[in-house]
Amino acid sequence: MTVADRWLLPDGIEEILPGRARCAEKLRRDMLDLFDRWGYQLVIPPHLEFMESLTAGVGHDLDLQTFKVTDQLTGRTMGLRADTTPAVARIDAHTLKVDGPVRLCYAGSVFHARPASLGASRSPIQIGAELYGHSGVESDLEVISLMLETLAQVDAESVSLDLGHVQIYRLLAAQAGLSDDQELELFDALQRKAIAEVDQLLNQWGLDEASGRMLKALPHLAGGPEIIERARGEFVNAPQGVAIALNELEVIAREITSLYPGTGFYFDLGELRGYNYHTGVVFAAYLPDQGQAVAKGGRYDGIGEAFGRSRPATGFSTDLKALLELKAESTEDCTGGTTIFAPADADAAIVQTLRRQGERVVRQLPGQETEAAGMGCNHQLICRDGEWLVEPL
Repeated sequence: MTVADRWLLPDGIEEILPGRARCAEKLRRDMLDLFDRWGYQLVIPPHLEFMESLTAGVGHDLDLQTFKVTDQLTGRTMGLRADTTPAVARIDAHTLKVDGPVRLCYAGSVFHARPASLGASRSPIQIGAELYGHSGVESDLEVISLMLETLAQVDAESVSLDLGHVQIYRLLAAQAGLSDDQELELFDALQRKAIAEVDQLLNQWGLDEASGRMLKALPHLAGGPEIIERARGEFVNAPQGVAIALNELEVIAREITSLYPGTGFYFDLGELRGYNYHTGVVFAAYLPDQGQAVAKGGRYDGIGEAFGRSRPATGFSTDLKALLELKAESTEDCTGGTTIFAPADADAAIVQTLRRQGERVVRQLPGQETEAAGMGCNHQLICRDGEWLVEPL
């Protein structure tokens, strides 16, 4: 083993160094303070759980993303969490057992066996909020609003909100009588925006004309607010739940426009991200020149059923590391303020008092020759006429 083998980190695993780490921690605290002002209570789930808990109710995709280990005590398979949502859902359903709405938030590292996208971190610091116990569009609106407030904390501008509703596809597939295998095959083609493949599948399955036409329309129903009205025309023969879903999207767009007038909207009724566990509205926030969503979420009713209590739920999450890259202030701004250099012979009681008052004091060690500025200090303790004073460098 070479020396490089000892310090080389795996692909997609990174460390945050001093200065930047202080910025990250400050941002984490600011975000959690924001969530607290909205009534979201902080929970800290374990990083390591049995696989049955980590993947309960969220489908096969998360299983593929999870690092797995064997518990030496029980022989059971455990995993490092790849997403915090299942753990928070378990806390709500099994541990808290509150009947009414519950607001929970979290901030902590998650670990991905493979990157979510090209160049993405495999150890993001996931931060987010979940609202349990309410099934109305009002809770979706609250969570989307909180997501936009979160992005405002890092001075994000020109936010575009991508909106979809997986219930539309679920209802159309059920009305068409698709088998489970057909539903998944069509889902895969829709996710890849493979329009020719979608048409080919629907033609070969011999569906009734109305059902086939509505399913073929899905990948074409993407664009601005006018898409909602177009969809109403396309889905006149759809189940009533489709009209309800379209109304929900319209309400969300109208209310968010009123509260956050600078927000752009892109409706994509063929967007089925998180289809394995999302049950209603899905949303993602994009910024100019950013190829990937900076935050995303949606409704996932019933997730608590795997833990003994089915609960309506909606939430969002983002990566603190990604937000840190967006934040306008520099490392110097973030780590700014007063940092006092105390020479080795400084009065220990004075140093103690300053620290208790909240000042940052770096004390010189005997024999240390590093100058105050080299230690990141911008003030110093100086003894004048027998009195220790703090003065700028």
